[in-house]
Amino acid sequence: MTRKPDITGPGIPSRRRAPMKLSTTSLVKVGSLPGAEGFPLVVEPTLEDLDPVDWAATHREWIDAKLQESGALLFRGFRVPDAFAFRAFVGALSSELLDYVERAAPRTQVAPNVYTSTEFAADQSIPLHHEMSYSHNWPSRLWFFCDVPSPVGGATPLAPERLVTARIPEDIRRRFLEKKVMYVRNYGEGVDLSWQEAFQTQDRAEVERYCQSCGMTCEWRDGDRLRTRAVRQVMATHPRTGEALWFNHAPIFHETNLSPSVREALRAQFRPDEMPRNAFYGDGSPLEPELLERIRGVYADATVRFPWQKGDVLMVDNFLAVHGRDPFEGERSILVAMAELYVSPGPA
Repeated sequence: MTRKPDITGPGIPSRRRAPMKLSTTSLVKVGSLPGAEGFPLVVEPTLEDLDPVDWAATHREWIDAKLQESGALLFRGFRVPDAFAFRAFVGALSSELLDYVERAAPRTQVAPNVYTSTEFAADQSIPLHHEMSYSHNWPSRLWFFCDVPSPVGGATPLAPERLVTARIPEDIRRRFLEKKVMYVRNYGEGVDLSWQEAFQTQDRAEVERYCQSCGMTCEWRDGDRLRTRAVRQVMATHPRTGEALWFNHAPIFHETNLSPSVREALRAQFRPDEMPRNAFYGDGSPLEPELLERIRGVYADATVRFPWQKGDVLMVDNFLAVHGRDPFEGERSILVAMAELYVSPGPA
């Protein structure tokens, strides 16, 4: 019997078919929401059985590039049914998921490093903000997962920070950069978070060590109360693009962010620096309410809203986009994960 020659040796191509490689664009399609061209970018699968975790893990560079381009990506139509599937999807994109320390709002952990969104009353709105821009460090990236969309309201409004920064009036920019921003918080007054919840500890010494490590002064007061003061940045530099972006909590922490009735009730009890939270210039002088209102107006003009759909995942670059929450009715469950801790070099 004559043996057939081997024709697949070195230098001779095999006749066996090579595995077919699918391009990113054949697996997903990219679009925009009506009236919101390019922000956020909407990414949808083109294959019904596409595994979101496998796809994310093998397309991280493409996802990173799109996020840097837009500032926010809305993954819609992927098979992400619950908190643990959400955790797996986020974990495929970042291995450095963060805990929530130095809290400014109540949250509950529902899966490893996955939390409920801010647990404020349904009739309250949360203004646009960068996550933890009041702190010395913050997450570079955020993910939101729609577990249960509310039947009425409940949007997570967004605004592109590149646009906002370009529109901040020059006189406001100069004044803030010259004087910086100070945040004063009073814990344990009975109307905001306790220091135990905010710092996730019962140990005063641990709180003191944390404050010292991040340039924040702390003062223990009678009745197991704590006051902290911290001078922080007005703008921050994006760690990947080098862009200087407006990045602070001044309009959010300032007392004018409260409803008039709540503000007047608190003013009747507390001096400005005794409010549960307040913002000042870095030298302790008061911020002008009219300047803060102009900043809020810039954000309002740039705001984008969309109705949540069950299973949506929103990925946000915390430097390039701000987010908030609209009031809602009925049941609503939006979960949050944070990643890639950025440590500020200091006030700027």
